[in-house]
Amino acid sequence: MTVRRLPLCVAAAALGSLGAAVWAQPAQVVKPPVAQAWIDVATFGGMGMPMGMPGGGGGNPMAALGSLFGRGGAAANHFGQTQAMSPGRWVDVTLTTRNNPQLAEAEQSVPAGFLSPALKLQSPKETRGTAPDPGDERATEPDYERPKGKLLLYWGCGEAVLAGQPRVVDFATATPAELGRFFQSRRATQRGTHAAAGRPVWPSVADTRIVPEQASLVGEHAFSGQGVPEGFRFQLGAAQDLMPPIALKQTDAAGSTLLEWQALPQARAYFISAMGMRENNEMVVWTSSEQPDIGFGLLDYQTNPAVDRWLKEQVLLTPQTTRCAVPQGVFSGEGAMLRMIAYGNELNLAQPPRPTDARVPWEPVWAAKVRVKSVTMAMLGMETPEGAPAETPAAATEPAREEKKPGVKDLLKGIFGR
Repeated sequence: MTVRRLPLCVAAAALGSLGAAVWAQPAQVVKPPVAQAWIDVATFGGMGMPMGMPGGGGGNPMAALGSLFGRGGAAANHFGQTQAMSPGRWVDVTLTTRNNPQLAEAEQSVPAGFLSPALKLQSPKETRGTAPDPGDERATEPDYERPKGKLLLYWGCGEAVLAGQPRVVDFATATPAELGRFFQSRRATQRGTHAAAGRPVWPSVADTRIVPEQASLVGEHAFSGQGVPEGFRFQLGAAQDLMPPIALKQTDAAGSTLLEWQALPQARAYFISAMGMRENNEMVVWTSSEQPDIGFGLLDYQTNPAVDRWLKEQVLLTPQTTRCAVPQGVFSGEGAMLRMIAYGNELNLAQPPRPTDARVPWEPVWAAKVRVKSVTMAMLGMETPEGAPAETPAAATEPAREEKKPGVKDLLKGIFGR
């Protein structure tokens, strides 16, 4: 049998026609869900405040630190604590339905191991900004308050500073393009729970219960309310349960600061960042990344694909990592603030599931997004014996001394952009 070969031009034309046919296929029609729920889960620890404080591990025992953020103490639970850095275990919930844009109240039945009876969701009367559309998965970009003077960036775990560090930017002479390059930071934080009219939230005015210290989200959850589709129910497993606090230990290691912690079973990855001040109005940032990323965009919820990608790029620490050293000489004196995040596993559910055939439109009846994290905060260099919590630093409890050197509040403004 004779095998005939197609001329190269004919083969190329055939492949081109095939490619055109593939590209000509219409994109799948995707409609927003009729109902959407967001559930944010957060554990905050550190600053020497044990988790078992009066109020069942929630509340706001660190009123002194809370005042630095412009927040007072909270005798009861309130919406937004998953972003407030108050020590404890927190859950925020937002629900919306296109069947009833003015939905005022709803209920979320939860496992008995979390709270009983069902959570009472209420729509806030006054809100700021615009509410995101259901199904909007774009990353959000916060505004950062850039400090004056110079900023020095160090990165990587180790006892000594590596060659080529730090990167330095002088805000008095840097161009907008230079500032943009310096402040580039990986970020895949999507919109989660939020307060908006017609979108009931929990905690609410009608339900200010604190999350119990041993509470668990594992089990069945269901939403109900006027206009909420029937059958809006789903199961949460251990991967989306409240994470334990990060038990961070610090010890001096010949001038460097050794950070050690116990691996969290739910952690997908870790990231650490520290910020401090030097004389002459110099701000210093150090991150655990092996790449020169300033890290401002990494200290919040991130999507699973982004976390996996940044693990390969060595920007994040692996879930098996249990130690990291801040190099000697990065920070001088006291006052450096350290934050560490353990990323949990994000869960995205929808009913019905998305069809694999792109020609079939996807019209979900409901969708739910669950995000999980554990964060700790500490003063860098505060040695803590194993198993013993650090004491609250004087900077968080004593009145500010009259001096020109920026204090903790200035550092926090630089970190959080508030």
